[in-house]
This record gives sequence, structure tokens and C-alpha cells, in this order.
Amino acid sequence: VQLQASGGGLAQPGGSLRLSCTASGRTFSTYSVGWFRQTPGKEHDFVAAIKSNGGHQYYADSVKGRFTISRDNVKNTVYLQMNSLKPEDTAVYYCAASRTLITSSIRQSNQYHYWGQGTQVTVSS
Repeated sequence: VQLQASGGGLAQPGGSLRLSCTASGRTFSTYSVGWFRQTPGKEHDFVAAIKSNGGHQYYADSVKGRFTISRDNVKNTVYLQMNSLKPEDTAVYYCAASRTLITSSIRQSNQYHYWGQGTQVTVSS
């Protein structure tokens, strides 16, 4: 599966952005998808994930209550709605997918086999 992330940009503190992760292939509904973010010199940090059936979502504590992950398997797209943005949310955001993810590993970037190219999110006044 090939993933393409989009929707990044510049937002003011307290503002919102919606990221999209669009996949190729007809089996996208069988993949769990996660969003990670990375700042210079750091590893990929887990942000949110959603299981293949969309029934379970997982969030990093730092974004819980502000970000919402969802998916539309008809459109082969996973969304990350980001509200109440803070300057510390500034990063390159990546989406990633895996068909073999188990719940205990869902926050681990090395468990995802397919990655998109990343989209820059900058939160600044």
C-alpha cells in the first residue's frame, strides 16, 4: 500500500488543521493506521492510531481531547483533526500503516510497515 499525507500548513495557536492520509490499493480497510510526528533530531513520536475496522482509537496523552482520528474506508483515507493547536505541536506529521499490528504495539513506530512522505505542521502566531 502507498500512503500520501496532506493537509499540513501554518496555524495560529488555538487554531485547527485537518490532515489526510490517502492510500492506494483495495485492501486499505484491513490496515491499522497511525499518525506520528517528528521534530529535528528526534525520533518519530506517536500521536494517534485507529484500528482497521475503525472501532478503536488511541491517542498520545499530549493530544488527547484535542485531536481526533477517523477513517473513511470507502475513500481509502484516514483523517487527523487537530484542534486547539499549540506551538509544541509543530512537527512533520507522518501517517503509517500495518496489517499485523496488535494493540500493545500500536504506539511503536517500528511496528508499522508502510509510511507516507510527511506533511509539515507549524503552529505559530
